[in-house]
Amino acid sequence: MTNTSETPMILPENPSFEDVVRCRRSVRGFLPKAVPQDLLHKIFSLAQLAPSNCNIQPWKVAVASGESCRLLRDKLVAAVTEGVKPNPDHQRVDKFEGVFRQRQVDTAVALYGNMNIARDDGEGRRRASLRNFEFFDAPHAAFIAMPSIFNESVAVDVGMYAQNLMLAMTANGLGSCAQASVSRYPDIIRAHFGWNDSLAVLMGISFGFEDPSIPANKTVVPRADIREEVIFLD
Repeated sequence: MTNTSETPMILPENPSFEDVVRCRRSVRGFLPKAVPQDLLHKIFSLAQLAPSNCNIQPWKVAVASGESCRLLRDKLVAAVTEGVKPNPDHQRVDKFEGVFRQRQVDTAVALYGNMNIARDDGEGRRRASLRNFEFFDAPHAAFIAMPSIFNESVAVDVGMYAQNLMLAMTANGLGSCAQASVSRYPDIIRAHFGWNDSLAVLMGISFGFEDPSIPANKTVVPRADIREEVIFLD
């Protein structure tokens, strides 16, 4: 795998599309500063332009901010700390093998290294995991669902929406972190937003203005060389 930079890239004043793609990364620490409402509407309007099969636009999105965000965070943290059994709407892959496992390990080594958490530091790792359910102190958390009648083929469309959303955030000076972990407790999320069981929760995205003082935010993880993943035939 290759890594072209050792520190996070800074988005230039007038970024190109390439700049935005290269600067987007997972941010795990945010400033206690709310995103203005007009900027929220701009970003989510851009995300809505994502492609989907037959233009069905299957995603359903709810954003928690302010007190709503704090309440939902507290509910999820309580579920984890009290040992509530997760019940995700879709089967999760929690164990990777081969090259996928190696990439997972490489990412963990880089992240925990910046956080000064040793491999045998069980408490430190538990605390780092819990940060997911605290939304990394983000002032906003978006949750993305799709109708439960759909399967993986439609989830692909939702993934394209999520990528649009995070790139729009990056282009407008915001950090974000896509989180599958929070989807382990879909009943809590549905109850909080007034969703019924017809919606299956796929993921959450914590977002806001990045706090550059957070050690985890120094992490830059590599990507595989395209020769490992792409073939070109003439």
